[in-house]
Amino acid sequence: QVQLVESGGGLVQAGGSLRLACAASGRTFSNYAMGWFRQAPGKEREFVAAINWSGGSTILTDSVKGRFTISRDNTKNTVYLQMNSLKPEDTAVYYCAADIYFRRAVLAVTNIAYAYWGQGTQVTVSS
Repeated sequence: QVQLVESGGGLVQAGGSLRLACAASGRTFSNYAMGWFRQAPGKEREFVAAINWSGGSTILTDSVKGRFTISRDNTKNTVYLQMNSLKPEDTAVYYCAADIYFRRAVLAVTNIAYAYWGQGTQVTVSS
């Protein structure tokens, strides 16, 4: 059973930074892409970022490009989301997710591509 545990959320002022971490267990972490999604109150869950199995390829949604960075450490079975220049509209519960497929060739940006989800961590950005 794959388990994902997020950490690093909190309250920060606009312009500040946070780093989220997601620790994975239950299968060979280094063989699967990982993603970050977020869900704001009253809104649907949306894609934020993804990274391929090796860490050599990443994709970010347009609204966070230039501010957020996704990375992974396969020796620690952990994926990170570094969030800089935070804005109030970044306020949401952030979820990490693990891809269904072994070494997927093209990074996925939709929920259905991810089989396993963490419990979420709250990020609140005050203005």
